[in-house]
Amino acid sequence: MCFSPTASFVATGVLGSIGVATWRHVREPRTVLFASVPMLFAFHQFCEGMVWLGLEGRIGPLALNHFAFLFTLYAQGLLPTLMPAAVALMEPRGWRRNAIVGLTVVGAVASAWDAYGLIFVPSRVFVDHFSIAYRNPLTGNLWISLLYILATCGALLLSGHRVIRTYGVVNVIALTIVQIVRSYAFASVWCFYAAIMSVMIYWQFRRNTIRIGTPAKNAALAS
Repeated sequence: MCFSPTASFVATGVLGSIGVATWRHVREPRTVLFASVPMLFAFHQFCEGMVWLGLEGRIGPLALNHFAFLFTLYAQGLLPTLMPAAVALMEPRGWRRNAIVGLTVVGAVASAWDAYGLIFVPSRVFVDHFSIAYRNPLTGNLWISLLYILATCGALLLSGHRVIRTYGVVNVIALTIVQIVRSYAFASVWCFYAAIMSVMIYWQFRRNTIRIGTPAKNAALAS
């Protein structure tokens, strides 16, 4: 969603710093994947910065294609599985974890479909209203998009950890706003806002409000 390569690289630096700071506050191995979200989004913004450079003709078309592929592969081919898996790892035994594991399987279906489309079907990348738009005939499938949203947002909303549910609600609000205002560049814009909201993840790890096996206590700690 950044309007220039400079803005994308600044976002990369900020998110990378947040990612390192978040890792420093990890106390339990099962939270590592979720704590890695800010750093993964930092890499994501770096890829978009390189895409900007390619669209401006400052790097070659081969490099542009590779970075555009990496950007979309993370956003569409990995995130639908990664996000619910990260949440499932932090849940204690019970119906919530079972449901989130189910959503991880749903996300894996969306990931496999999108990854197949990105690998075997040519994509288009272009600037539309000062944002980067990514188009692929297969990844734009309505049903796959619904599975994507169900897996990524549903897992967050089902979590027994209050702070993760809050992160999920904010993500749903951002998703809805982006779809209404900037649907032509949905992947770029929503991922940017999700990256910015990674600050919430850092803050909660810093305050130690995500504790494996005791999500009920998290509500009191986060209050």
